[in-house]
Parts: sequence; C-alpha cells; structure tokens
Amino acid sequence: MLRSIEAIAARISAFFLQSESQPVAASQAACAGQMAIGTLNIPVAQPGTDALIGHKTIERGRYLARQGLWSHLSAEMATADTAGDTTPCGQSITELLAFGARSDVVLAVEHALSDGKAITDYDLLCGISELESEMNDHPGDPMIALVVALAHIDLAWAWRGKTPEAKLPRLHRSRCAAHFDRASVILSECRELAKNSPAIAAGDCALLAGHRTANARAADKFETLISLDPHNHRHMRVMGAHLLPRFFGSYEKLENQALRMAAKTQAVWGAGGYTWVQFDAIAQDDEACARVDVDYFLDGLRDIVARRPDQETINLLAAYCAITLKNRMGRNEKADRARQRICDAADWLIRDHLTELHPLIWAHAANGFNNSLRVSSAERFAALGHRDALRAIGNLFREELRSGLNVTFTPSGLQLSSN
Repeated sequence: MLRSIEAIAARISAFFLQSESQPVAASQAACAGQMAIGTLNIPVAQPGTDALIGHKTIERGRYLARQGLWSHLSAEMATADTAGDTTPCGQSITELLAFGARSDVVLAVEHALSDGKAITDYDLLCGISELESEMNDHPGDPMIALVVALAHIDLAWAWRGKTPEAKLPRLHRSRCAAHFDRASVILSECRELAKNSPAIAAGDCALLAGHRTANARAADKFETLISLDPHNHRHMRVMGAHLLPRFFGSYEKLENQALRMAAKTQAVWGAGGYTWVQFDAIAQDDEACARVDVDYFLDGLRDIVARRPDQETINLLAAYCAITLKNRMGRNEKADRARQRICDAADWLIRDHLTELHPLIWAHAANGFNNSLRVSSAERFAALGHRDALRAIGNLFREELRSGLNVTFTPSGLQLSSN
C-alpha cells in the first residue's frame, strides 16, 4: 500500500483544498433515490497531515542517500525504530526513511523493466551494487543493511511483475529468486545485529511472501514482530492474510493465532487482536469468513473503537464493514451470514462515531485494501472513494432522508434536523 498511498499523497491535498473542513452536501437524489428531500452533510477531512509526514519522511531518506549521508540515515532510522515512531495512521518512520533511501535504485529498475527497450545488466545492477558497497563500507550497521535487504525484495517483485508464475520468463524467475535469496542472507545478519528491532522483524516478514520455504515459520515471525510492536495493527492484519491455506497456514492455524494474539495484546487492544488478525483474511477468503467467531470479532471491533477512537480508525472500520465485506456478498451462504452481521456494525460505527470523511480510506476499502494497486489518477481515485462513502452512508440514512430530515455530521456527533 505504501507506494499507492505515496503516489497520490503529493497531489491529493490540492484536490480537496476547496472543500477542506467544509461540509459536503449530498442530495437525496444522489444517495437514496429521486424522492429524497433531505440532505446528507459530512465534512471532508484534510488529507494532508498523515500524507505530508509520510512524504517528508520519504524525501528525508532519499535526500540522505543522495548526499551520501548514510551514517545520519542510520542514526535517524535507529532512533525512530527504538522509539516506535509512526505516522498518525501507523506507518513506521523507520520504514519510510528506508523506502526513501532505496527509492531511486528501485524506481530505476522498475522503469527499465517496464520500458520495453533493450536493457543491460549495468542498467539493472548498477544501483543495487552501489547500495551493497555502502553496506560494505558500514560493516555491522543493521539499519543500512536493512535498506539494502528491502531494496533486494523490491527488485525481486519488480522482476516478478504481474505475469502468472507459470508464464514467467526464465530470466525473470531466476533474477527474482536471486534477489529474494540475497535479501534473506542480509536479513539474517540484521537479526543478529539488532534482535529487538521492529523494522528488521517487519523486513523478515516481508520476505515471506516471495521467498517461500518449507520451514518459513510465518506465524513465529509475525508473532515476534507483533511482540516488538503491538500497537501497530498493520502487522496483525498481514499476519492473518499470510495464515490462509493458500499461503503459509490453515483455517485452524488462523483461528488459533487470532485467539493467541488477542490474549497477547489484551492490554493494548482488548479483544481487538482477534479482529485485526481476522480482518483481511475473512475479506479475502469465504471459508475463513464462514468459520470466524462473529461475536468475538464484534467484541474486538468495539474494543478497537474504545482504544483508538480517531477518525482514521473509524473510517477504516466503517468502510470495511460497509463496502469491503459487502462487496463479497453472494459467494458463499454460510460466509454471507457472518458477513451480514459484521456489515451491520457499520450502522453504529457511522451513527455513533463518524464525524468526518476520509475518501482515500474508502477508495482503498472498495478495492479490498489491495497493496499492489496502482493508481493512475489521484483525483479520480479520491473522488471514487468520496462517492462510495456518500452512497454507503446515504443508504444507511435512507429512511431519515426520505422523511425530509437533514443528516449532518459534526465534531460533537450526528445531528438530524428538518428543513
């Protein structure tokens, strides 16, 4: 998700500038049919705060790498890693710095591979060779080594592309494997140098998706990461998806680990650990959804809201219930029964807790929170999220709108008024 978010972050603020912090009115005709006479009014949040922090952090990492200030980069990464510093939506500052530091190298290779023209090994290996040289010039520095390892993982995915594995050219397959193998070697050295680093543990988990081995121990790797960084729900979400049978687990292992994470993160999330582990898994897999403990999942939703009532989280949970899960209805009868109960939670999430709209979150929710999604137009993507959110919220308040009531979201809560 990082790249898709950052690709649109730089341009999205201008799109919403004229409506920033101002209520956006949606007529009944737009939200609930031609007979509507009420209006739906909800402020659109300023999207710049989180995006600006992320963009500046990436640019800081890129600047330090371009200037050859690797010791400064390492120190800033290590400080943020130890402190557990994140953006407001939970992106690791250390990982953002690392992304900036390797971005020139990775983007150059991605461009070369997508250009379709004749390319040489120099075009593809020059940048990563320079990163390797920096790592050799700073022996025993786990942060610089982490940048190089993550660059190898990115380059592996660049060679992998979107071609079905069976149709992948031999050269692409071998280069992809070679980069993953090199990343694995570097990360094993990083773990020895910084055993308690959340960023390195996250890198170790990132390696799993493309470097599958019989002894991958995915659950153990994610459990290590979560124990080092329990406040970041992203790790639990990725863990659950990796524990689906199509990857490294089974439905039984998914359920057991969700319960285990709920117990281990009780002090932070209450029952929310169970919900976060199941969050993406049940959105992707009908059988996982059919098997989920719905009552416990809903208990977890309430605990998450109680502990993290910020509007980023509320929008995430509301969009997930109102759009992500609802889009998969009709595929499996047993799963649909579970989905419907979870989708119904959108009612209290929106009515009791929503005060402003975050269109980007709703746009990603409509795409199933697809991390590989490429966004060609920032404005169009945000507008689609805005539209989907208004439609979902308008449907929720259909009866009120039809009866002529105006539905207005304010910082102090929902207000209903007549014309």
